[in-house]
Amino acid sequence: MQKILGYCAKTPGFDDVAAICRSVVAEAKKGAPQEQAPGADTQIGFVYLARMGKYHKIGHTGSLGRREYELALQLPEKLRLIHSIRTDDPAGIEAYWHKRFEHKRAKGEWFELSAQDVLAFKRRTFM
Repeated sequence: MQKILGYCAKTPGFDDVAAICRSVVAEAKKGAPQEQAPGADTQIGFVYLARMGKYHKIGHTGSLGRREYELALQLPEKLRLIHSIRTDDPAGIEAYWHKRFEHKRAKGEWFELSAQDVLAFKRRTFM
């Protein structure tokens, strides 16, 4: 996260990303009873935005292909993957997006998002 913050500090136009990173770090420090041990495994995964009809799903997974297959089995219509964010904290980043769009929640992980909301999500490639 410190590398991301350093990059954001040097690169114009990333003030919003830096603010998000600082809030994630602050929340992690509040909730973490102790630091992660050096050399501990870090879970790399994805937070994804997918669309079916007028609704968008925000979820997280360790494998995008597997998750697309699982959802295709469950849903009556084809789900279209819009964008994914690679992250070392899939659950935390998913929680951030759920909170950011909570006022647009339809049910569960499904949201009624505007084009601007989708663009905001798509600006991120790693968090």
